[in-house]
Amino acid sequence: MKALAAQGKTEPFPIQTDTLPDTLAGDDVLGRGKTGSGKTLAFSIPMAAGLSEMEVPRAPGAPTGLILAPTRELATQIAAALTPLAEAVGLTVTTVFGGVKQARQEQAFRRGVDIVVACPGRLEDLMRQKIVRLDEVEITVLDEADHMADLGFLPVVTRILAATPSGGQRMLFSATLDNGVDKLVKRFLDNPKHHSVDDENSPVAQMTHHVFETAGTAEKNDLVRELASGTGRRILFMRTKHQAKKLAKKLTAEGVPAVDLHGNLSQAQRDRNLAAFGEGGVRVLVATDVAARGVHVDGVELVVHVDPPAEHKAYLHRSGRTARAGSDGDVVTICLPEQRSDLRKLLSKAKIDVKPARVDAKSQAVDELVGERAAYVKPEPIVAAVQQQRGGGGRSSGGRGRSGGGARSGGGARGGGERNGSSRSGSAHGARRGAASNGQSARRSGSTQGRRPARTSG
Repeated sequence: MKALAAQGKTEPFPIQTDTLPDTLAGDDVLGRGKTGSGKTLAFSIPMAAGLSEMEVPRAPGAPTGLILAPTRELATQIAAALTPLAEAVGLTVTTVFGGVKQARQEQAFRRGVDIVVACPGRLEDLMRQKIVRLDEVEITVLDEADHMADLGFLPVVTRILAATPSGGQRMLFSATLDNGVDKLVKRFLDNPKHHSVDDENSPVAQMTHHVFETAGTAEKNDLVRELASGTGRRILFMRTKHQAKKLAKKLTAEGVPAVDLHGNLSQAQRDRNLAAFGEGGVRVLVATDVAARGVHVDGVELVVHVDPPAEHKAYLHRSGRTARAGSDGDVVTICLPEQRSDLRKLLSKAKIDVKPARVDAKSQAVDELVGERAAYVKPEPIVAAVQQQRGGGGRSSGGRGRSGGGARSGGGARGGGERNGSSRSGSAHGARRGAASNGQSARRSGSTQGRRPARTSG
């Protein structure tokens, strides 16, 4: 509680209120909630509290907590949220994902970690190399399961879950249960408690949606520049990596500092750009759908769909970067004449009721939405910018301070295998693996304390 209070988190969100009694009691849980609903703390708190209570000795290559996430960005942000809770009770966390060299991830496992926050592909690679084993995992979380299904990860996820003890506690959090997610629930969750705080694809009430129709590409470009010129943080979504990079450079050259986020960046470059957007002087992030999930930066006041997404779920997840945790936010979709029909169908599926407005960059509706304009920022000379790029982390596995590759994340805890611990009040892990000492997996046996005891042998 002290760790949460230090972050100003004193009141739970609905999904946390609904799920915590069951997760803290050791039950399997299926949680469904829209983006920004507070799912991360809903599983981070019981992860930390449960492992702390069990007091399982730390062993090299054998974590006791596992969280699976579909993207590097989401894994990194989960680890950042979990680290303070884990550190408060002496647990360690590390992240595991691709796109970085695995040497530091190997080192983290050799030293021993308690909780691993991992993307499925790299974790399975390390399992095949026998660098990590999952037979000691007590608590497993699968986050954004529907996105993993969309990315084709479910076969890998199935193999990973099958490598964890069947008697462990499992939590699955997802916005939807389609594309095979329901099969994971049936196979790996034991009589799970179901919690849903909203319709799986419902829009966020605090969002105000706008559709701005433009006459052509030139008018659209002017409108984008105007929408980017406000003083608050905004995220502009593009369809392709090339266009995201191109727009970020164009805005910066025009005096609106912007950074890009897409799949062609190294992890070090992603971390640097996110840090500049979240903490530095850059207020515009131009991104592809890689940022639609997992990237949580406080105070994003505007999301702009420069290119409308291909389907309604992507629209909702993109839009969910604003109006998070009870805050207000605006969402603008820019529509060319030839996109009207497809956009109308997309918004209908997303249950968004909004009347399109024909605008240009000087329209009153645009002026009112943008509000105060930020001061012009003179672009850096090209030579200086290139030197900074070369010296600022072109290598993906760089120094110890980075969030990937086993480097420490957050307050010094390794970003993906950290033990979460805060004392669980009135709960014990008995009965889920009560026969662990002789290798058996016992499910809940009616213990009055509701949690399984720590394993007595490795």
